[in-house]
Amino acid sequence: MVPTVFAFYLLQRTPVLPALAATAIVAWAAKSMARLVPGVGIALPAFIPPLVAAGAALLLAGEYAAPVAYIGGTIGTLIGADLLNLSKIRTLGAQLVSIGGAGVYDGIFLVGVVAAFLA
Repeated sequence: MVPTVFAFYLLQRTPVLPALAATAIVAWAAKSMARLVPGVGIALPAFIPPLVAAGAALLLAGEYAAPVAYIGGTIGTLIGADLLNLSKIRTLGAQLVSIGGAGVYDGIFLVGVVAAFLA
């Protein structure tokens, strides 16, 4: 919850178009790399969201690369890995499903670290 709130806070202080474009790129990458693991949930390689977010932000945002990387990485990961896979969650057989769970959480945490390095 905190990373998402902070991403929306940063969105008010950065150019919107690069942030939305980076979010869409990260969402596409997360969707394509996310794997549904029966009995577990959604698995995502932890380094994919931060690397894609940093690359997209550096190409699109110039001096706003750090906040755009954070916004795109955080929101894009949640959208791509979790929200776009909501329709498939029932097939997993998991007892409990959380948005932003284990593999997704790792990616979001690393997005914050990479964005801090860009700053």
